[in-house]
Amino acid sequence: MTDSNGSQPSLRFSSISTAPPDPILGLTEAFLADQRSDKMNLSVGVYKDASGQTPVLNCVKAAEQRLLENEKTKGYLPIDGAADYRKAVQRMVFGEAISSDRIATLQSPGGTGALRTAASFLASEMPPMRVWASTPTWANHHAVFAAEGLPVESYRYLAADQKSLDFEGMLEDLTSKASRGDAVLLHACCHNPTGIDPTSDQWDVIAKTLSERGLLPLIDFAYQGFGHGIREDAASIEAILQQNQEAIVCNSFSKNFGLYGERVGAISIVAGDAGAASAVQSQLKRLVRCNYSNPPRHGGSIVATILGCDELTSQWESELAAMRDRIKALREQFVTTMQRTGKGHDFGFLLDQCGMFSFSGLNKMQVDQLKSDHGIYIVGSGRINVAGMLESKMDSFCAAIADVLEN
Repeated sequence: MTDSNGSQPSLRFSSISTAPPDPILGLTEAFLADQRSDKMNLSVGVYKDASGQTPVLNCVKAAEQRLLENEKTKGYLPIDGAADYRKAVQRMVFGEAISSDRIATLQSPGGTGALRTAASFLASEMPPMRVWASTPTWANHHAVFAAEGLPVESYRYLAADQKSLDFEGMLEDLTSKASRGDAVLLHACCHNPTGIDPTSDQWDVIAKTLSERGLLPLIDFAYQGFGHGIREDAASIEAILQQNQEAIVCNSFSKNFGLYGERVGAISIVAGDAGAASAVQSQLKRLVRCNYSNPPRHGGSIVATILGCDELTSQWESELAAMRDRIKALREQFVTTMQRTGKGHDFGFLLDQCGMFSFSGLNKMQVDQLKSDHGIYIVGSGRINVAGMLESKMDSFCAAIADVLEN
């Protein structure tokens, strides 16, 4: 093709460089291309049952059957999502801790969508500010907030021993480095990637520090029920709200309902009074309208149906407890198997961690060796998805870990 002058036109896209693969999802692509039959993928945070499948919960199937029989439309949802879903989110996240008229809640496409909406809100409506994230944190956190032009700084979290919380370092950074008005990104429970959470007493101190320093709590709540229990995992949020009038909570139902592909989440902003919450809601709707316009219907309808029925709620709580207990048992099996077949390597510190992930302490070279020599894929930081382990492969997995530790 030539232009009107008979010359070859310039190609606008020919200079675009190839983006690097996502540090986590890129591993899945490599895993799928791996031809070894004994390969294992412990990188992406999805729960797997003993057969290696990510199951559909029975309560979800029952809710979908009800939707199939009773749903009357596939029309658009409102910008902020379905009202029954938003009320269910508020009950799940906050319980009876605060009045609902102080909470602006929007249904979002997954927890990531909630975080990106939070980033848009902070960049649009708040004065110039920074977001402080733990070291380490979920790999996508920095990119989500940086995409909205928000500077992202780091506070200490994982101690030098790679096994415990550097609580004093965390407080020192938030006290001496963060400025009034900055946002502090916290993991409500089941810290990703370390699995290390503050104690109840430490949460009280964190809440007091945020209040005294004028820092905005920005809470990622992706694993409710995977730590110690549904309400127990929300205790950190309740502690923060006892000493802070305002907060942002981004939650996800991917893990605790097994709705990974449905992309079901929400952003909830707690304001000082009902008038402020109403204004916040209007601004969130404005930001969403020029982004994805309104959220998908199906996943939110599943959650609202389950949480709106006592029978299905009870069934869900039972299935969630079974997943939580199995993850705990897998962590214990890994520790004991390493002691038995792993040449005496002590991973007992993992027993103090909770949730889907454990921070193994493996370095990048050892992670690479696991992949190349054994077909075992974990994140470069050494994070292991405990929920992806298989009882039937635990001996070979631990033998591989021992091998790379010896070399």
